[in-house]
Amino acid sequence: MPAQARRILAGMLLLILLPVAVMLSNWHWQPNSYPAWLLPLFWLTETVTQPFGILTHCILCGWFLWHLRCRLKPAMLLLFLLGSAILAGQGIKSVIKERVQEPRPYVVWLEQQHQVSVEQFYNLPRRQRAALVDQQLSSMALPPWLRNHWEKETGFAFPSGHTMFAASWALLAIGLLWPRGHRTSVILITGWAVGVMASRLALGMHWPQDLLMATGISTAIALIACWLAQRWCSGLAVPPDQSET
Repeated sequence: MPAQARRILAGMLLLILLPVAVMLSNWHWQPNSYPAWLLPLFWLTETVTQPFGILTHCILCGWFLWHLRCRLKPAMLLLFLLGSAILAGQGIKSVIKERVQEPRPYVVWLEQQHQVSVEQFYNLPRRQRAALVDQQLSSMALPPWLRNHWEKETGFAFPSGHTMFAASWALLAIGLLWPRGHRTSVILITGWAVGVMASRLALGMHWPQDLLMATGISTAIALIACWLAQRWCSGLAVPPDQSET
């Protein structure tokens, strides 16, 4: 197996440690308390939530180009591959969500606590879902940012689009930046991705299996994108002494 593929698969194993640990611990999300560390996790989620996700994407594209310092044509091809990888993940996510139609944890909780039928909830248009969430939570002492986030994120859960976005970038960094010595950047991007994954669980937006599936899809996309980058972008050739590290 090529060294690049081994690195990406190792990165996948690192990313799935969190959801696997949550599943093994039998932890279940409950909106009973809002500790101080929940707000930083919310801001991590916001780095992926639109419209901030577009800014994050642009920053990471620029970061990759700055590190790799390739010529104009390879740089344009690399931008195309990075954008295509992220868009492909989001497209696959949308198709699976509509087919599986798994409710979010907070929606299941609303059904249990407020007699809001999950089936009826998802039969409503998105604007009416948001209005229903606002109505049901009006008497609860929820942080405004959490209430607003729930009102905005009323779609299905499986798989996690936020995780797919962040995990794809982390695995692309492992495949493209790590062998070229930019390991601090890889560690920072991977840590950010793990934080985004944790935020999706802590905010009641996803189940552990949502994160696992998203990471698996991201791994397949990253393997293909990095393989193409090595062949299409001549400026990305790995030095011989690093090709098998």
